Amino acid sequence: MMRLHLHLLSDSTGETLEAIAKAGLAQFEGVQTIKHFWPMVRSEGHLDRVMAEIFQRPGLVIYTLVNPDVRRKLEARCLATGMPCVAALDPVMDALSRLLGQKAVARPGRQHMLDAAYFARVEAIHFTIAHDDGIAAEDWEEADVVLAGVSRSSKTPTAIYLANRGYKTANIPLVPEAPPPRSLYTLRHPLVVGLTTSPDRLIQIRRNRLLSLNQAPETAYVDQEAVAAELAFARRIFSDHGWPVIDVTRRSIEETAAAIINLVQEHRPMENGL
Repeated sequence: MMRLHLHLLSDSTGETLEAIAKAGLAQFEGVQTIKHFWPMVRSEGHLDRVMAEIFQRPGLVIYTLVNPDVRRKLEARCLATGMPCVAALDPVMDALSRLLGQKAVARPGRQHMLDAAYFARVEAIHFTIAHDDGIAAEDWEEADVVLAGVSRSSKTPTAIYLANRGYKTANIPLVPEAPPPRSLYTLRHPLVVGLTTSPDRLIQIRRNRLLSLNQAPETAYVDQEAVAAELAFARRIFSDHGWPVIDVTRRSIEETAAAIINLVQEHRPMENGL
């Protein structure tokens, strides 16, 4: 197995670099990667201290630096030692600059500014946590999205992911023995989305959940016929009310959330009469 030291050097938090590195490394197999994070590098003195550490574990340097003096020094040091370094955002910034006819503002961490979008995300997260699992139905009209589905159909993790993208999300379990409040069927503002999955996959997830709680793994909660009937009950509700339905059987949380966001974008023009 090949061993690689990967140095992620940023003048901000380094979150962007971490995401880029993760996406790139996912395309390669048989590589043992040791990641080294070097955030908030904004002066030549700080860079000197970081480079002394990097040279002890040579590898690939990926960086996002907007200060031209710090950038030049990093590139010169790497070139002198034969260590490869890559400016992660340069191709994107160059393309945007040409298309927009503007020069980029050289301000470290500008994407992390506490702007209106940041506070909207915080508000969405608070709302979503407070409206998990059918709680506070009286506030559902304030949501952007309401997720409905049987127990363990990925409602909560999907809701949290959407909240981090700025969408106020409530979720409601569909249980044959305890029908949801009638207000769920009269919501006007939020998009209601049904989540479903295959019986086998649902039983596997539920059984693992029971085992993690040290509960009996064989109950009606994981009975094949009972689970099939439960899913059929949910599908009838989805169909009766014309809600869009997403099958999460083979979808990651990210894929499910992306599909929902696309639906929301289609839903909003309709509700605005556009």
